[in-house]
Amino acid sequence: MSDLALDLQHVAKTYKGKVKALRGIEMSVARGEVFGLLGPNGAGKSTLVKILMTVISPSECRGSMLGHAVGHKPTLANVGYLPEHHRFPKYLKGAQVLDFFGAMGGVPRRERKLRTGQLLEIVGMSEWAKKKVGGYSKGMRQRLGIAQALMNDPKLVVLDEPTDGVDPVGRRDIRDIVARLRDEQRTVFINSHLLSELEMVCDRVAILVQGTVRSQGTIDELTVGQDSYEIEILPSGEGADALGTFRRALPGEVNAAGGATSAGLTKLAGFRGSLADGTSVEIEKSTLRLGTADPHAIEPVIDALRAQGVTIRSLRQRRPSLEDLFMQAVTDPETGQSLKPGAAKDAKKGAAR
Repeated sequence: MSDLALDLQHVAKTYKGKVKALRGIEMSVARGEVFGLLGPNGAGKSTLVKILMTVISPSECRGSMLGHAVGHKPTLANVGYLPEHHRFPKYLKGAQVLDFFGAMGGVPRRERKLRTGQLLEIVGMSEWAKKKVGGYSKGMRQRLGIAQALMNDPKLVVLDEPTDGVDPVGRRDIRDIVARLRDEQRTVFINSHLLSELEMVCDRVAILVQGTVRSQGTIDELTVGQDSYEIEILPSGEGADALGTFRRALPGEVNAAGGATSAGLTKLAGFRGSLADGTSVEIEKSTLRLGTADPHAIEPVIDALRAQGVTIRSLRQRRPSLEDLFMQAVTDPETGQSLKPGAAKDAKKGAAR
C-alpha cells in the first residue's frame, strides 16, 4: 500500500477550450496527515476538489487517490466530503440527515443508528438531533455537514471551507475534530480561506496560484532562511535619529540595496540592505530587523545599543506566518502588485504566463 493518500502528478482543466482553471497540478498528501489547500479566489481550488470527487471531469489527470486512479468510483466509498455550499432538506431533522446520507453511502442500518448518535455528540449537536434543519444557524449546518462527511467511516476526509460562517467557539471545536481525525490516522484535506485556522491545524500546505501549485510543504520547509530577529527601541528623536542609532550599533559597513553604504543611513526614512557577511538588514522607523535565526548574532547589536543608552522596547524572534507565505505567493515579483484573481483564466489576452 502506498504511503500517499493523494498523489497528483498532472491535473489540468480547461473550460470551453480556452479558460485554463488548472494548469498541471503536482501535489502529494501523505496518509494520516492534515493537508491544507489555499489560494486566492479564482486559483482553481474548488475545481481541483470537484475533480477529486468526480463532480467534474478533468481535461487531463495523472495520479491516484487512496491507491487507485483519480476518478475510480468505488474508492469514493472510503472518502467523506463536505462541499462548500452544501444544502440539506429543511424539513429533515438532524439525525434524519445523517441517516439519509449514511444510507446513500451504503452504511448498514444498525451502524447508521449507532454512528448518528456518536457523530452528533462529537460535533456538539446532540440536543438538535430531533429538530429540523430549517431552524439551524449557518454554524450548526456546518457542524452537521462535518458529521455527514464522517458517516461512512472514511479514510480520507475532504472539507471545503469547513469553518465558513462558524463563530470562534465553533472554529475551535472544528479544529479539535480535525485533530481527532488525525489521531485516528485519517487523512484530512482542507480547502479554506482562513489562513490562521490552517496554520494551527495543518501538517503541510499547498498554495495554489493561477491554476498551479506555487509552493508546498510544512511551514518550516516553506520558511527556510526567512527567520529574523526584530529589535524595537524608544528613539530619542524622529526617524533619522533611530536610523543613526542603528547604524552605530551594526558591525562594519552596511550595504544598501541600491549600493549605498551605512554612511547614508541617516538620510533615509527607511532602509533595506545587508551586512558584510550577507545578513539582511531592514530598518523601519524605530525597528531593526536582522535576517538571522542565530541569537548569538544579535548580542553585539544589543550590547552596542545599550552602550549608547538606548532603551530597548522589545526583542522578538520572527518567522513568516502562513499569511506572509500566502502574500509572497500571490505577489508579482516584477511589479510588486498582487496577482489578479483568476488571471490564469485569461488565456487569449496572455494575462498569465
